Amino acid sequence: MSSPGQASERERTRALGVLPGSRSGTKALIKVGYACNEHCSFCHTLEVRHIQGSTAEVDHKIRRAAELGHEMVVLSGGEPTIRPELVHWASLTASLGLDFGLVTNGQMLAYPELVEKLIARRLRYVYLSLHGGTRKIHNLMVRSDAFDSAYKAVEQLSGRGLDFAVNCVVTRHNVEHLIGLVDALLPYPDVGVKFSMVEPKGGGDKLFDHLMPRVELVAERVMQAIEYGDRRVAALGQSGPSFSHGAIPLCLMPGYEDRFDDLKTHAYRTMIEVGEPDFFPVDDLNKTHATPCHACALRGPCPGLYKGYHEVYGATEVHPHRDRPRSNSYNYKLEKLVSVGFEGSTHTECPLVNGLGVTPWDRGRDLFVRNGKRVARFRAESRDFSDQEIIEIKHDLGQLYLDVSTKPAPDDFARDLVQLVRSPLCDGCPSFGACTGMFEPLFEDVFTRDDTKVREVLAQLRGEILDLGCGEGPYEDILAPLATAGTINYLGVDPHAGAIAALRERWPWAQLRQTGGEELELEPERRFDHVLILRAWNHLREPDKILAELLPRIRAGGTLTIVDNVAFGLARTRDQTQRAERSRAAFEHYRNDSSNDAARVLEPFMERFGLAVIARHEVGPHASNQWLLRVRVDG
Repeated sequence: MSSPGQASERERTRALGVLPGSRSGTKALIKVGYACNEHCSFCHTLEVRHIQGSTAEVDHKIRRAAELGHEMVVLSGGEPTIRPELVHWASLTASLGLDFGLVTNGQMLAYPELVEKLIARRLRYVYLSLHGGTRKIHNLMVRSDAFDSAYKAVEQLSGRGLDFAVNCVVTRHNVEHLIGLVDALLPYPDVGVKFSMVEPKGGGDKLFDHLMPRVELVAERVMQAIEYGDRRVAALGQSGPSFSHGAIPLCLMPGYEDRFDDLKTHAYRTMIEVGEPDFFPVDDLNKTHATPCHACALRGPCPGLYKGYHEVYGATEVHPHRDRPRSNSYNYKLEKLVSVGFEGSTHTECPLVNGLGVTPWDRGRDLFVRNGKRVARFRAESRDFSDQEIIEIKHDLGQLYLDVSTKPAPDDFARDLVQLVRSPLCDGCPSFGACTGMFEPLFEDVFTRDDTKVREVLAQLRGEILDLGCGEGPYEDILAPLATAGTINYLGVDPHAGAIAALRERWPWAQLRQTGGEELELEPERRFDHVLILRAWNHLREPDKILAELLPRIRAGGTLTIVDNVAFGLARTRDQTQRAERSRAAFEHYRNDSSNDAARVLEPFMERFGLAVIARHEVGPHASNQWLLRVRVDG
């Protein structure tokens, strides 16, 4: 039978919209204090080791994790296993129906009795630090005689059905000794071995020059260790160990991009430090994608560089990939209904302010949608876009849409999508700039409205026209009468054979060529009055080189019109998300440029060709994701 205290916990979780059996399958990370029985030179908490959370504080945070709907509580520090309350916290976590996990140096887990007690209390996950395969290397790294205990913990934990990872922080002191760790862990096939670039935080910042290896060297040595480990596992005929890497730019890990590992791949959703009043989302905002990375196809899943590393060494070691397509949208999958009877009209009545909390929800990846009295929570787990990109798409550009179609991918935006905008409920809220926000449907066809600007431009065309990326001919009703009357002489170019074949049947008045923009060959004397790149700009691998070819062919007084779309988020049901993710649709965009990005590409040509901007329409909240940039050639 339930005790009164347990019944109270259930009532509190119901009040927050978390129903029994509806947990999200995610982890909450709780820092219990920063004391430790080791002395790692790279320790994140080097200067706060005297700070410990109280038993009551940690108890409260475990209960709060249950309220937020997490499936597992993971304790970290410092070193959580040196706390005498460890078994109590595991018991409390289990009593709330949650699994238990540890981020630990493993020394205390060398004791079988403790391991048995924790497993009996739903210990299901261990993330254990081991920084070398020998006493000499590991003890040098942690500045303690700790290797034997940590390795004994590996023996105790392996084979117990745990989600078990061993993390090796790579510094100057062990970067040449990673293969030794692989050898030491080969007897344990259920272990996941991760090599992590040292973070310039705490000791890693204070002792930066002493500890920090160049990331290019780390990448090279980690790839060697992974390749060696894979080869040895295959030779032994085992299922593992498995090998991964963290905090290394993916452009430096060719062939091993899919081995990337971080807190999110471990399903951590929120975390909380000692003294903080509530949880905060796990994010990658301690890292940066430098300017050369902005057009890289790997930017979404890539961790980038630690900001502290970039400040010292810059981005000379990264090699952006601009020759691979990437996604132009991502999914917000419906997680649950938070409320079915909400009637508030001001921010003081908002469920995020009252109960759910503001800080635990990721500003970009969590999405709350109010439609009448119902409030639903969606979540974007996509790694096609970075945290910063998703924040910009959601809040700065306002490009969120409710998918109201039954298609794997929307192809008629005006019919298939309903824009989501920030609710009037948020007006005047002091948390407006930090909160994930409340959103509502905007029942207005923003796509047709904004495309009117493009149609107005096309209706005014005269003379020789080049349409680069003519596609399926969406503006036939405007172009056909102009061409038939002899007002324009039209050349349409597209790389897709099917699109060109279909247009040839429909458009006897047009010249059509099947070729890509980069491969287009024009007669030396061919000139144009207007060049159109309509929703094809982001399909071009190297738009700067194409501009260098086309701008000299535009007559003085002629124009270049570029129209394209920024990336967007789609709020979908579970079934819609599953159907979309099963789709075999291939990526075709090389970038998700905004008009600002296109303007930067045009910048070097402005003076040379006497370019003048004559029209510019931006993307923003309450507008569609389509932008327009038009320049006149005066030179």
